[in-house]
Amino acid sequence: MKLNMTGHYGKVVLAGFAGLVAGFALTLNYSVRAEKDAPLPVKELRAFTDVFARIKSDYVEPVDDKKLITGAINGMLSSLDPHSAYLDEEEFKDLQVGTQGEFGGLGIEVGMEDGFVKVVSPIEDTPAFRAGLKSGDLIIKLDDTPIKGMTLNDAVKRMRGKPGTDISLTVLRKGDQKPFTVKITRAVIKIRSVKFKLVEPGYGYVRVTQFQEHTGELLVEALQKIYKDNKEPLKGLVLDLRNDPGGLLNGAVAVSTAFLKPDSLVVYTEGRTDDAKMRLTASRENYLRPMQADYLKGLPESVKSVPMVVLVNGGSASASEIVAGALQDHKRAVIMGTQTFGKGSVQTILPLGSDTAIKLTTARYFTPSGRSIQAKGIEPDIKVEDPNNPVDEDLSIREADLAKHLENPNGEETAPAKSAEPAKTPEKNGKEDNKGGKKHEVKPLEPGEVVSKNDYQFNQALNLLKGISIIQGK
Repeated sequence: MKLNMTGHYGKVVLAGFAGLVAGFALTLNYSVRAEKDAPLPVKELRAFTDVFARIKSDYVEPVDDKKLITGAINGMLSSLDPHSAYLDEEEFKDLQVGTQGEFGGLGIEVGMEDGFVKVVSPIEDTPAFRAGLKSGDLIIKLDDTPIKGMTLNDAVKRMRGKPGTDISLTVLRKGDQKPFTVKITRAVIKIRSVKFKLVEPGYGYVRVTQFQEHTGELLVEALQKIYKDNKEPLKGLVLDLRNDPGGLLNGAVAVSTAFLKPDSLVVYTEGRTDDAKMRLTASRENYLRPMQADYLKGLPESVKSVPMVVLVNGGSASASEIVAGALQDHKRAVIMGTQTFGKGSVQTILPLGSDTAIKLTTARYFTPSGRSIQAKGIEPDIKVEDPNNPVDEDLSIREADLAKHLENPNGEETAPAKSAEPAKTPEKNGKEDNKGGKKHEVKPLEPGEVVSKNDYQFNQALNLLKGISIIQGK
């Protein structure tokens, strides 16, 4: 079985996430074929066996075969791009559980940069989110152990642990002169991937926090409830994909299909193998399991024509970029916010036996019009920055900032983020920001609240929809 993440049934396909989430004695069989009819690099393989033998015989301490081979596999995969990785038994199990919406840990999507762990996006309603971690934060120490020298898998393992236990993260934030330490209590992370609300008569709000196995079904439930509460056709709908790190591909296709005409092209992929070449349209076989009832048939017909605004930002990655790109190309929605992360690659999960796997980048994906999002992202139709974000949008980490990222095949890339200038010390009363202006205080959401009344980008989206409604009325 293969799993394609960004998930086509029959494979595990990941359109995300934007970040990470066998011992045997050495016997190299030179009859193994690395590629169809391609000669194996015998000289390099002999060098590998020589290094292995020298470590076994001369290293200052005895080293287990499993540790050496696993390290070699990790190094081989991590040298390719930021998203290919070896998954040991624990990580493979976590991935399988995580796509179903429940896993253990802190609740952050992370990547590796210059030997340190960078936060791609904190997952909403998790310990990391409540502790105030932000996209672009650099984690330099776990408890008293420096990150430098660890692999990403090692760092992730240390951040995981028994629910209820604490871990201290030392964090360096762009714009700050000194790192700070934050203590976070681990928890079982249970994520309901769709949140919703009828924000006022005629206007609905739906937020997708990540794309999981049941995201499409949850979206239908949300829209049905909004329509029921409104008791008449909607005048406008906000689809919030901000800080959505991605997930399963079939979830992205399902969400896109809900709003597009039947058989509209949602996304296509290009890779070296036949399996990596897909054209996914707004049709049931691209988001349903075999023999599964089509849950999208329960949607009101007007869902496909209601005026829409899709909110995105630098934390919107992969599967969320697929949805935004499809709705933008088909002119189905106005995209508002800031430029997205730019992860335009597909990872396929290839099991090795029953308990380990490799996560291998196997394709690039393209929007219906042929745009590659890789290292570029989705440019919003209307750019609206968030004044509540203390980190400038230009300084947020994106795919183009990651070492060894795949190049954009169309030759278009976002310029890497500029180095942050040292921040000025805020006034003690906390009313001045680093630029001398008034500081916007971000209040946490109240229990049961899904979007803040002070959310500037959301309010701009709502105002646009109201304007459209007035024009249509006239």
